Amino acid sequence: MEVCYFLSTRASAAAEASFLRSLDSGTFRLVDLASSDLRRMADLIEKYASLPLGAADASVIAVAERFGATVVMTLDHRHFSVVRPRHVDYFTLLP
Repeated sequence: MEVCYFLSTRASAAAEASFLRSLDSGTFRLVDLASSDLRRMADLIEKYASLPLGAADASVIAVAERFGATVVMTLDHRHFSVVRPRHVDYFTLLP
């Protein structure tokens, strides 16, 4: 999980552990990738090869499209501001 990597390299072990506990408590919800997500991820990686767009970012985009999410929390504004999702003209990016 990219969040865990980010927290472990830029925050602390306590922050990473706290995030994992928040997953267990239901604050956040983990979702499985569907076959359609994997196909969409492959399409996105090919379409945005010049970025390059990796599997982690492509998975966030594919799942956001599947759930109709319009807001994405990311520190990677460079990639997410370029990609055009299927269901809206653009994502609202936080922070």
